[in-house]
Amino acid sequence: MCIMNSKTKEGASEGTQRARRGREGAEALELDELTHQIIGAAMKVHTAPGPGLLESAYEACLSYELVKAGFEAERQKRLPVVYESLRLEEGYRIDLLVEREVIVELKAIARIDELHKAQLLSYLRLSDCRLGLLINFHTSHLRDGICRVINTRR
Repeated sequence: MCIMNSKTKEGASEGTQRARRGREGAEALELDELTHQIIGAAMKVHTAPGPGLLESAYEACLSYELVKAGFEAERQKRLPVVYESLRLEEGYRIDLLVEREVIVELKAIARIDELHKAQLLSYLRLSDCRLGLLINFHTSHLRDGICRVINTRR
C-alpha cells in the first residue's frame, strides 16, 4: 500500500495551523475507519473472482458491497471542471464517491503509474475531498494494488 500527500499551504498562522490539525485529527480518525471499511469491501470483492474482470465489473460489485454495508456510494459521479468563467459539466467522472468523503478510483491494469496517482489527486482538489483510494484489482494480492492519496491543499 502506498501513501501520497500533496504539499501543505504555506503562510498560515501558528494558531490557525493548530486549530486545523485538531479538526483534521478528528476527521482523519473517521476517514481512517471509512477507508478501512472500503478496503475490506474491496478485498471481499477481489477474493471472489480475483484478477481478470473489467474495471466496470469491480466497480459494480464494490458499490454493491458498500451499499449493503450501509454506506452511501455514488457511481460515476460527475466532477465538473471550472476554468475562469467556463464550467465544463462533463469534465470528469469519479468511479465511486463514498459517504461524500472518499473518492475511490478503480483500475484493472497491469500496474499503477504516477499518472494514475496524479489523476486521483486532481479529482481530490477539484472536489475539495481530503482522501482518495486508488485500487487496482489486477494484482494477486489486493493489498499490493492499493494507494491512499491525501489532499492537504484544502
